[in-house]
Amino acid sequence: MKEEKKVVWVTGGSSGIGKAIAYNLAKINCKVYISGRRNSELERTIKEFSKEKLKLKAIPCNVASEVNVSQVVKSIIREEGKIDCLINNAGVTVFKNVIETSNREAKEIIDINLLGTIYCTKNVLPYMMEKKSGIIINISSFASRKIYPKSAVYSASKAGLNTFANCLREEVREFGIKVINILPGPTETPMWDKEIRKIYSDKMMKPDDLAHLVVSVFLQPDNLVSEEIVVRPICGDLNV
Repeated sequence: MKEEKKVVWVTGGSSGIGKAIAYNLAKINCKVYISGRRNSELERTIKEFSKEKLKLKAIPCNVASEVNVSQVVKSIIREEGKIDCLINNAGVTVFKNVIETSNREAKEIIDINLLGTIYCTKNVLPYMMEKKSGIIINISSFASRKIYPKSAVYSASKAGLNTFANCLREEVREFGIKVINILPGPTETPMWDKEIRKIYSDKMMKPDDLAHLVVSVFLQPDNLVSEEIVVRPICGDLNV
């Protein structure tokens, strides 16, 4: 008998780290759903992956919307009957001092990075608890640990994500659900502007390298869990 395909939902899956994770999970025969706020980017990603006949499907979703998240989860459950793994990857930031960061910008960062993770997690949990299995992987940031100027709200959102996940992990152990936080350092993604990427590209981690790490965590035996992984460029911090 063929092994049943694992169903994975990757938020922020149309670019950067999320796109690389989706691609690499599809390569190991998972049925991957990617979501994002921009339909054009989702369609472009699906078209790109379809050339390799990978099992991916795009669903537009703003994770900051409770209603939207609930609709997406119900849609995946209707089609697949389960969600084996949720990868909370959607995230935004602005590189500004606190005084320069508008309240609107601060709210968007918290709404997407922290509340979006909470909404997505809460909506998939009942199905995982019923199955007594599941994996929740949170793409956090090393900025949640180290002080970086011009990243105060972003760092706060990721620190909140870490604490939320650490508490959740203790609540769901009895259901066989794994909760994993990955804290990457600087990675070459559209979150950084083009000029920064051009200057520091050779010192940044690549999304595909992080994706391989995520796949290795996803494939770990059921009886163990890598609760937290810090991964940084070998050269350390960037002097941005």
